[in-house]
Amino acid sequence: MTQAARTRIGTSDLDIAPLVLGGNVFGWTADRATSFDVLDAFIAGGGNFVDTADGYSHWVPGHTGGESETIIGDWFAERGNRDSVVLATKVSTHPEFSGLAAANVRAAADASLQRLQTDRIDLYYAHFDDAETPLEETVAAFSELVDAGKVRAIGVSNYTADRVAEWFRIARAGGYHLPVALQPLYNVVERDFESNGLQAVAEAEQLSVFPYFSLAKGFLAGKYRDAADATVAGASPRAGEAAAYLDDRGRAVLAALDAAAAAHDAPVAAVSLAWLRQQPTVGAPIASARNLEQLPALLASLAVELTDDELASITAASE
Repeated sequence: MTQAARTRIGTSDLDIAPLVLGGNVFGWTADRATSFDVLDAFIAGGGNFVDTADGYSHWVPGHTGGESETIIGDWFAERGNRDSVVLATKVSTHPEFSGLAAANVRAAADASLQRLQTDRIDLYYAHFDDAETPLEETVAAFSELVDAGKVRAIGVSNYTADRVAEWFRIARAGGYHLPVALQPLYNVVERDFESNGLQAVAEAEQLSVFPYFSLAKGFLAGKYRDAADATVAGASPRAGEAAAYLDDRGRAVLAALDAAAAAHDAPVAAVSLAWLRQQPTVGAPIASARNLEQLPALLASLAVELTDDELASITAASE
């Protein structure tokens, strides 16, 4: 079976394989050596888009933020492959660069560039909306980074539909660069994206959508079939949260995913990601691997094309 064709990020000139490797685990649940191995295998398996944030992983005791970017930057330097990778990072959650005031956005971008050992960020996201800063100020600051050549394209993450629409109004009125990407929470069991206005604004503005928590903290990989699975040795830090989906609806979803997985001789995770990739406006799902063993199931999604009946069956199970 052929792999999914490359896709364009919104109205940008960035082309990607339709699977995004999440960098949230780098330097957290994946050490430097393991992170390098995962990155190498992702590229070898046909991927080319890596997503991180300046705040990853400040929540870990002893961490200050920027750990993931630092590892990716070291990997770029060692492999000499920066030009063949599309890189996304984000601003607003690093403890030293909190929020989206213009001066902070500029300083945070420079700090990210230094950690990443690169001269440009391909896709730069406003990670979380900042109610304390006028949106005009943030929109202008992001656009200036594009003009300066430090950022190639702009994205927004964790914004409401109204605020995304407002960003576009401000950008058009001011002659600023428009966003091309949106990063929301979206997966087979978390489908508010379809009804809260975000899908509609993504469609209207030709935004490529890159959903996070694509596998619902591991639940949609089929790893958690009963509550005990979340407590076994080696379970991820989010296993307990994943087990919360184990109700009648969750089991119905797993059954529909299992049926499609059997039909395609593919892992359940690959089918879950394929369902997401085939939804309107979605450019590619984001998924992370904290070890090499988890990566093949993610890469397998690139070769899974679900039929209309399979899509409908999975969708119906999750209603």
